[in-house]
Amino acid sequence: MNSVSPSAAQYVGSGTLPSTSEQVLEPRSHFGHALLADSNKESSGEPDEVDRLKLKLMSAWNNVKYGWSVKTKTVFNKTSPLILMGQSYLLSSEDEVERFRLAFGSRIWLTYRKEFPQLEGSSLTSDCGWGCMLRSGQMLLAQGLVVHFLPLDWRWPECPQLTDVDFEVLRPRSPSRTAAISIPSFSSSWGTGMTQKQPSSIASEGLKRAQSGRLQSGLEPQAEGLHRRVVSWFGDQPSAPFGVHRLVELGKESGKRAGDWYGPSLVAHILRKAVARSSEVQNLTLYVAQDCTVYKEDVIRLCDQRVLDSSSSSDWKSVIILVPVRLGGETLNPSYIECVKNILRLDCCIGIIGGKPKHSLFFIGFQDEQLLYLDPHYCQPVVDVTQGSFSLEVRYSHP
Repeated sequence: MNSVSPSAAQYVGSGTLPSTSEQVLEPRSHFGHALLADSNKESSGEPDEVDRLKLKLMSAWNNVKYGWSVKTKTVFNKTSPLILMGQSYLLSSEDEVERFRLAFGSRIWLTYRKEFPQLEGSSLTSDCGWGCMLRSGQMLLAQGLVVHFLPLDWRWPECPQLTDVDFEVLRPRSPSRTAAISIPSFSSSWGTGMTQKQPSSIASEGLKRAQSGRLQSGLEPQAEGLHRRVVSWFGDQPSAPFGVHRLVELGKESGKRAGDWYGPSLVAHILRKAVARSSEVQNLTLYVAQDCTVYKEDVIRLCDQRVLDSSSSSDWKSVIILVPVRLGGETLNPSYIECVKNILRLDCCIGIIGGKPKHSLFFIGFQDEQLLYLDPHYCQPVVDVTQGSFSLEVRYSHP
């Protein structure tokens, strides 16, 4: 399930920088609602025989369509820094290329799957053609869990070699357009503009407690066991707390069904519910911004119940903050380019999900005017994560 080949990651040129636009959250089916459930059978949620046949044919077509990949070569610039999850890499030496290989290969890459247990309320056994935003959301959450549980310098020891990659000196690019908006400052303290309490001291105390609970880098066997456990939480099994079965189930509360398209804002709220209702992750919470605004007091309240109740003995919780925002129409508004880059430069950034309408990607870095992303649009057989020795290495197979 880990990303083990740069074929999984691609570049987006400056002329087609994608938008992380929020899609309309009206229920729409990739196959059409009639193909999922007959109007007379909504109470049972079971499709009729004709619908089952159509679904099988469409699923078979999507499995073939997304089961093939075009072998392309990724080209990196040796003279420009490459930013990956807040870390900078200058690929002009073998040591730096190796450092990048380990960092990139340690990302958890989640894609379309086929032949998993049937999704409740449908006859679907694959998310090909409609589940890319769910997969992108899974990768985003997986990165957050890796940062939360594992040492900051942890790398997957079985990370394979890079293939289909050129490290070349490219022609200098023209300077990027100056952003028309001011880049927000991320160094302001929690206590800015707040008079009732001193959140900065509360946050500092909570950060110390959270860091004390993180594994030290020397505990490699324990770290690898945690890594494997995190991956298993995203397995395509009904029991997996963050698997596609669980996310689709939570999506029903917002009027979505298996086979529908999911927008980034809806997926953010689905992830919030999944984390809140998970028994596997007790000391982590997820906050979704309202109208592109993060309310500091609300975040602190989620992290530390003692803000509301001084007698509470609950531990401090780490937090993942998701901010659904529309950055353009069909393409990214150039005014936001520098802001997006600044966000990807942050050590605390766990990535961006979005892309073109109905085509979601997981963005993890950039070089010059090109974005680096992991692509979920590749169909692979299901992995049985209930087996303790399940393989973490899932390679791209080219025809």
